[in-house]
Amino acid sequence: MKRLVAMLAVAGFCTLPLMSQAEIYKEVAVSNGGTITGRVTLAGRDYAPKKYTVVKDSAVCGEGAREIDYVRVVNGALLDVVVYLDEVKSGKPFPAEVGDGKILQKGCEFTPFLGVMRNGAKFAIINQDPVLHNIHTYEIIGRIKKTVFSISQPDQNTITKVVELKKGTAMKVECDAHDFMHAYAFTASNPYFAVVKEDGSYRIDNVPAGKYKIKAWHGFLRDQKSRVEIAAGETVTVDFAFKGR
Repeated sequence: MKRLVAMLAVAGFCTLPLMSQAEIYKEVAVSNGGTITGRVTLAGRDYAPKKYTVVKDSAVCGEGAREIDYVRVVNGALLDVVVYLDEVKSGKPFPAEVGDGKILQKGCEFTPFLGVMRNGAKFAIINQDPVLHNIHTYEIIGRIKKTVFSISQPDQNTITKVVELKKGTAMKVECDAHDFMHAYAFTASNPYFAVVKEDGSYRIDNVPAGKYKIKAWHGFLRDQKSRVEIAAGETVTVDFAFKGR
């Protein structure tokens, strides 16, 4: 088994002229594909949760302080990370459960904190609170955030938008009416990705033989990248160690 370790590298994003990321992937039969496994950890001190003060709509949102833990670490394992292969043009089909995305607003909180959807699919924004929310999504392009859409939801309802990112691989989700509401949505352009488990491990299977760019995305920390070569039927391990404070 081969083993690679990626440390403290900055991930770039692929700029696709004339066509979007969602348009270039083709589903084909994969014979004797390989497997990429690994573990994602945080080296150094953890980041403390950020505290926000609830100043409005207390009957629905609660009172006092609201904490958002942007960097969740369990026994050294860094959570809320998506490991993915970049610029893959063909391969296995998307799993049935990865397609449209959705986010729920209830108790002035976004659920899930990290969601996954297919790039170019529909994104359902569900408001179950009897207060106004203004959901504002940003395409994350390196350290830059670019507005995807901003929608006011004064009523309990569902609004659906098509999300097709051109350069980034994820969105930051915020509420302009409540500054303590935050979440992320990873938008997959191919099915070769995995959200890390509670122990920091991940597994990407049925990978066609070849050379790939592999990246680890985290909404708060600086992304990492590496390269991996995999032969037919081979298992390769790539670990990522993010840097803490």
